Amino acid sequence: MTSSPAPPPVPSGAPGIRQPLRRLRARGRDEAHRTASPLELFFDLCFVVAVAQAGIELVHSVAEGHAGQGILDYAMVFFALWWAWMNFTWFASAYDNDDVLYRVVTLVQIAGVLVLAAGVSRAFEEHDYLVVWLGYAIMRVAMAAQWLRAARAAEGPERTTALRYVGGVLACQVGWLGLLFLPEGARPWWFLVMALLEMCVPPFAERGHTTSWHPRHIAERYGLFTIIVLGETIAAATVAVKSGIDENDALGELLPIAAGGLLIIFAAWWIYFVVPIHGHLRSNRQAFLWGYGHYVVLASAAAIGAGLEVAVEETVGKAHISTLAASAAVTLPTALYLLTVWALHSRHFKRGITQQLVLPTTALLVICCTFLGHWAVFAAGAVCALSVVAGETLAATRPAARQSGPATRTG
Repeated sequence: MTSSPAPPPVPSGAPGIRQPLRRLRARGRDEAHRTASPLELFFDLCFVVAVAQAGIELVHSVAEGHAGQGILDYAMVFFALWWAWMNFTWFASAYDNDDVLYRVVTLVQIAGVLVLAAGVSRAFEEHDYLVVWLGYAIMRVAMAAQWLRAARAAEGPERTTALRYVGGVLACQVGWLGLLFLPEGARPWWFLVMALLEMCVPPFAERGHTTSWHPRHIAERYGLFTIIVLGETIAAATVAVKSGIDENDALGELLPIAAGGLLIIFAAWWIYFVVPIHGHLRSNRQAFLWGYGHYVVLASAAAIGAGLEVAVEETVGKAHISTLAASAAVTLPTALYLLTVWALHSRHFKRGITQQLVLPTTALLVICCTFLGHWAVFAAGAVCALSVVAGETLAATRPAARQSGPATRTG
């Protein structure tokens, strides 16, 4: 009788058979079939709760005529959310072992973002950042604890990298105390200094050793979070349109905004996912620039939803701003999204000046739509939809262009 072959061993650091506690070792960068875990998806969904709160407060600020202060507060709060999310994402790509302690510490980070979300309203309305700072501190201290675990299991340059992350994360967290004690006028400048210091931590920590992040996994994680943010944008805009119809019987006035907003968001999804990006993420330099650039991608995607809410409120007479300002609340973040996605994604795969100019030209035309009154949002949506058609048509006439990029399109 022939015995059945023994099952292959589970690679060190891979979450094949979950144990209560394992050493937090680096995972292989060439792992096959690496995908986002259910815990990572749960993490993203909880983060979008805070993104939604920031969007709501941005709507209130813009609708009340305080757009400048509202955008500044939004940029500050969104940076805290994005940076904590991004740091977790890259760490998980390199070290996720799915043991009990890893899960518990990740859940602590989720608790931190919910605390931060609870403080968003106070940060916007009273410029009191205590609760936001506390939520961010919970997330960042938990992140430092994960890096300490990685340092315990590492040796040589890898251990040095992990300890540098620990020191950088904790030092920056102390620095953020300035938002609580500095005069209000100095806080935006202090925020800028601290944001730059935070973004310097990864390049400093990885000078002698590169963490083993997984290109496909990273690309998938960013893509999934972009989808979730776009989904939240649709949800916020839908609620705003429904409220406008129920309370003001303004179906005819709101239909162009609803149609235009839907076209913008559909085009935003299409343009982002038209080609896979993992083939471009070959080095830390490329990956850092790409990852950091997503602050603008994600913030502008969420701001589109806030802008659609502002446009609805202005149409039904609830916003104390002009039609031009309400239109700009949609068209400006849309144009910013298009330009940033082009800079991070599309330009690496397009061939020839005609293809390269599609998205920048679209962004310019979207801005021009701002001056079309109550038809501005619909016109911007139509321009975005036509941009997708133009991009697909040009790609079809030069099929070799897509095949010659770092990766080919799927689907």
